Formats: sequence, structure tokens, C-alpha cells
Amino acid sequence: MENQNNVTEFVFMGLWENKQAELLFFLLFLLCYLAILMGNFIILLTIIHSHLIEQPIPQTNQGLRCSKKNISYNNCMTQLFTAHLLAGVEIFILVSMALDRYVAIVKPLHYMVIMNRRRCNLLIFMAWGVGFWHSVALLLMVLNLPFCGPNQIDHYICDVKPLLKLVCRDIRVVNILVISNARMVVVAVFLVLVASYILILYNLRTHSSVGRRKALSTCSSHVMVVIVFFVPCIYIYVLPAGSENKDKEISVFYTVIAPLLNPLIYTLRNMEMRNAMWKVWSKLAHMKFR
Repeated sequence: MENQNNVTEFVFMGLWENKQAELLFFLLFLLCYLAILMGNFIILLTIIHSHLIEQPIPQTNQGLRCSKKNISYNNCMTQLFTAHLLAGVEIFILVSMALDRYVAIVKPLHYMVIMNRRRCNLLIFMAWGVGFWHSVALLLMVLNLPFCGPNQIDHYICDVKPLLKLVCRDIRVVNILVISNARMVVVAVFLVLVASYILILYNLRTHSSVGRRKALSTCSSHVMVVIVFFVPCIYIYVLPAGSENKDKEISVFYTVIAPLLNPLIYTLRNMEMRNAMWKVWSKLAHMKFR
């Protein structure tokens, strides 16, 4: 039987039905997104204008402020693809960072040889490649599903689980395939990251107390990002699509809070980045008032 698709647009139900609460969170999320843009812009300028350049290295708010939170079918599919592409890239960059920390702590004398520019570029290329493969596979499965009836998405973004609730046929098999795609990526990568830190802790036995403190301080920022990003993702994708849970509330952690914390964690806890920022912005201020 051919797939029948009569839906041309979807309507977001949003986080809350209370309009005053939505206005409050619109302003809060707007400030968060502005802080994210400013933080990443400052980091980018610092890296470009400092020696760090030589080293390896939204729809949500619109929905909160609008009375009718609708999105076209094509834009919804684009948002689904883009969100999972960027999430997939971030996940595998976190894996690359775990590898970087492992080499720096376990094999410090070989660090510059192992983590050279060519290998770092390869890791970034692999992150984009795997993220693209994951998002394309997910998109193709969703595009083959028939949406012929209700079009209200119980969420504030187009994600795979709320979309599956709108499919007008038995989706038990499809649910397993689609959710398993995301579940497999999230859980497997999280286990790899946990295993990498178990190996790091095991190898720290032979280090001095000062060396252990320095190594743990270096890894703590990465662990914070992993926890804030992965724990909500695991909660969302381990439960089946039809279950009643707090998906849209929990998803705020990796759509708003994690991106907001990233610039703070990766700059304020990094001595070299702090020093570079001080030199670059002091130089710019001196040139401006000279």
C-alpha cells in the first residue's frame, strides 16, 4: 500500500499552554541564545587573532512568542535533519576530545605526534561524515512514513519521537528502527566515553597526587558537557515513542543549557584560552583607545 501524506504543515503545541509562562521563557531563551552567540563569537575571534589558531582544536523562540506555532512539512523535515546532523557531529567531537584527553594523560610524550594537525582534521571529517550518515538515515525513514491526519506536534521542535505519534498506521516496527538509530548512537557513544575515562582513571594510579589533580581538572570540563548532553538524550531515546514522559521539558537541557554552558566550560576552565583572550582583547582595546 502506498504511503498517503495529506499533511502540509505541523503545529507545535509548545512547552506550556500558559501564555504568560511562554512569554517569560521566550525572553529567557532569547537571552540564552544571545549569550551563546556572543560567547562563541568571542571564542572564534580569540582563536583567529591568537596563536591558538595553530593548535588542534531558532525555531524554539519563534514558537514561544507566536500565538500560532506552525511549520511547513518541508521545513519540519529540514529542521529534523539539521538538528540530528549537528547533534551527531557534537557527539563524535566529544569522542575525539575524549581521545585527545586520553593521549595527553596516558602518553604525554607522544601527544604532539599522535594528535597532529592531520589526525585532528581527520577526526573532524569523520565526525561530520558519521553525523551526516545518521541524519540522512533517520530522515529517509521519516520521509517514508504517512502523515494523513492530526498535525499537532507535542513539542517545540520537529524531533523524531513526537513525529512518530502522528503517523497514521501501525508503527511498531518503524518505531523500533527509527528510535534504535538514535538510541544506538547515543548509548554506544556514551559507553565509549565512560570506558575512556575508566582507562584514564586506571592509568592515573601511577601519577603523583599533583599530576592526578591536574589531569582530573583537565577532564572535568569535558565530563560536565558529556553529562549535560548525554543524560537527557539517553532519557529521551531509551523510552518508546508512545510512552508518556517529559521529553520536551528534558530536551531543554541539550537544546538550550548545554550550548549555553559550552563557551563557559571550554574557556573559563582553560588557562591557555583565558590567557589568549586576555592578550587579544587587551590588544584590541589598546588599539581602539590609542
